Amino acid sequence: MAKKIVGPAVLVLLFLSISLACAQDFSAVPEKGTVTMVDLGAKKCIPCKMMAPIMEKLEKAYEGKAHIVFIDVWKNRGQAPRFGIRTIPTQIFFNENGEEVWRHEGFLEEKTIVDRLTEMGVKKPDIVNNGVSSCLIPYS
Repeated sequence: MAKKIVGPAVLVLLFLSISLACAQDFSAVPEKGTVTMVDLGAKKCIPCKMMAPIMEKLEKAYEGKAHIVFIDVWKNRGQAPRFGIRTIPTQIFFNENGEEVWRHEGFLEEKTIVDRLTEMGVKKPDIVNNGVSSCLIPYS
């Protein structure tokens, strides 16, 4: 029985189809008409892992008030050049018109994110932590 050898072109096509299947559509980011905060990183980067629980918490807390988005640039490779990313994580804040108003590289603490969103006119959320009534960390 003869063995079939898979050519490099077939392997490239297979890789691209798997990559595209994992990639998400972020063409609507930033979301026009609402303040948007985008965190560009990767699920396996250490500072990105440290930000993951903060991002999940804020995404829930700001639902309906602001658009909070995480983009894994290792899985969605076209997004890094689109947003001009030099290092991960990078956080970008966009106003309601979709214009970038602030950018930060590296880990960004929750208080700074909340303060920045508040400066942009987004009301601080009241309830977080899986529906249990409790305030975000105290901000004065």
